[in-house]
Amino acid sequence: MDQQFSLPAYQDIVAAAKRLKWVIRTTPLIESVVASTACDARVFLKAETLQHTGSFKFRGAYNLIYQLSAEQRAKGVVAYSSGNHAQAVAKVASLSDIKATIVMPKDAPQIKIEATQKFGAQTVLYDRYSESREDIAATIVAETEATLVPPYDHPHTIAGQGTVGLEIVEQLTALDCIPDAVLVPCSGGGLISGVATAIKHHFPDTQIYSVEPEGFDDTARSLASGERETADLEATSICDALLVPTPGHLTFAINKQLLSGGYKVTDTMVQKAMAFAFLQEKLVVEPGGAVALAVLLNGQDEFIDKTVVAVVSGGNVDPAIFGAAIT
Repeated sequence: MDQQFSLPAYQDIVAAAKRLKWVIRTTPLIESVVASTACDARVFLKAETLQHTGSFKFRGAYNLIYQLSAEQRAKGVVAYSSGNHAQAVAKVASLSDIKATIVMPKDAPQIKIEATQKFGAQTVLYDRYSESREDIAATIVAETEATLVPPYDHPHTIAGQGTVGLEIVEQLTALDCIPDAVLVPCSGGGLISGVATAIKHHFPDTQIYSVEPEGFDDTARSLASGERETADLEATSICDALLVPTPGHLTFAINKQLLSGGYKVTDTMVQKAMAFAFLQEKLVVEPGGAVALAVLLNGQDEFIDKTVVAVVSGGNVDPAIFGAAIT
């Protein structure tokens, strides 16, 4: 299915920004003095934790669903997600009075499952270790003729997520600042492929890096090998939003052209970053949303004296996990 689409271009992101202008929040780009001092760099945090539904996913979901025909809207939408995309699709569908069915793992944070249901979506729970969410979603689509809203591997989704990068460009340009590097949380690759497309259009010398949990660094390894690699199937991580086992077809086609490499972080590093974001910047960040900041706080020498943006991609965290991180 992925390969029938063309790769989104910069102009698709500009068009998405126009669709989203009066719907999304322009999230702040925070210059963190404390992080800058700790990292010996000039550090900016792009706070997508403050976006509708608590993550960047609202952008891509809206951009795709907005472009559905009246006939498609009448038949509803289907999505699969560990939580953030689920909430985003459910919220966008509720705004347009569209029926939504969301396939979610049983072990997703309860806060994400409940939030999805509160937006009016029907949830179908599955075991991520023994069942295929893609197959379950495909069965529902075949039975209902609903439209699948992919979490990352669709040009409209990628273009919507790319508006994060467009905002970063505009916000840094207003400060007369060009970033040396941008670090982006990565799972299937929708966010980073869109962000990289936008940023490289304006700042071609800026280096873009993916950040993934240890054991799920399939994008980093794919960039190194030139082929789509698979995550360690026995790995576990608290970063529930970043556990996709292999990069998307479309997203990797973009990322292998635009990214400079990838980093991986441990759960301990992530917890440290979550605590730092809360205590120093008063940001509530979920594990997957904190991975880019975690790289910087780990003392990477290559960023010393550089201007670096870390995308903080989501804030939908289970209270128990959050409590354990900040105490």
